[in-house]
Amino acid sequence: MALTGLENTDLKLVIFGGKGGVGKTSCAIATALALSQNYKTLLISTDPAHSVSDCLEQEIGFKVVKVVGADNLSAIEVVADEALSVFKAVHHSELKKLLVTSTNFDNEDIDDMLTLSIPGIDEIMSFKTIIDFIDEGGYEKYVVDTAPTGHALRLISSPKLLDAWIKVAAKMRWKYRYMITSFSGSYKQDEVDAFLLSLKRTVKRIENILKDETKCEFIPVCIPEAMAIMETVRLLADLHKSQINARQIIVNNVMVSDDCSFCKSRKAGQVKYIQQISDIFDNLNRVEVPVFAEEIKGNEALEKLKMALFEMN
Repeated sequence: MALTGLENTDLKLVIFGGKGGVGKTSCAIATALALSQNYKTLLISTDPAHSVSDCLEQEIGFKVVKVVGADNLSAIEVVADEALSVFKAVHHSELKKLLVTSTNFDNEDIDDMLTLSIPGIDEIMSFKTIIDFIDEGGYEKYVVDTAPTGHALRLISSPKLLDAWIKVAAKMRWKYRYMITSFSGSYKQDEVDAFLLSLKRTVKRIENILKDETKCEFIPVCIPEAMAIMETVRLLADLHKSQINARQIIVNNVMVSDDCSFCKSRKAGQVKYIQQISDIFDNLNRVEVPVFAEEIKGNEALEKLKMALFEMN
């Protein structure tokens, strides 16, 4: 079987996830290369390790760059700390006014607070960056390479974390609003209220696209090993709880050759795991990708993987 449905024009966001070391990055890049043949495509890495540069053999970084040898494909590696710094710089006045009007801190304390990181902000900034790109509408397809399972799950749960932060901030503002209304008899919304409303809309946009199976698809990548299968089961269960669609799975590193004793032994050892994958994920389109002799790195190897994923001749 091959990956299907990704060229549907309504589908905007394709997210790859799974256990560390199963080949998410190479599968994401190969898919982005395939889609870029017909669609203007942006490849986004949210993995702090940023293996995209290594796999493409091209420096990417936290900037959109054209992928060499692929006219319709660009890529960016999201650096959460830098994304947060940009966010703070753009919204410094609103964040400072929120703290000035809602706390008893002096200016020095507030300035110190604004230099601090925020727990859980990495995934929020990563997903906000993705949504900002989609809102800008500069591309037709967005392919996301995530870090191992735990990070991917935090990424998709980031709307809830951001929403919780907004609720706390709104509660702080409500006390300020009550005081102003008590003294002046009325309250006029200001830039902080507009800022919080904008963040709330961002949360809704993230939730809407993640839960819309016509616009977003999550593709788990697995290998025929016990631990990878168990982690994929948990991943899909959590995706289901979050109402996120997964309709196909990539089974990577499948041994198909039996030309040598090692190959025969490896192939025989994988049989039960491949059967388990078939039984457990019987509702998913399963795409089996063979073990490649060479490392999946560089244009030639990625082209072979692309052909395997999409059964191109």
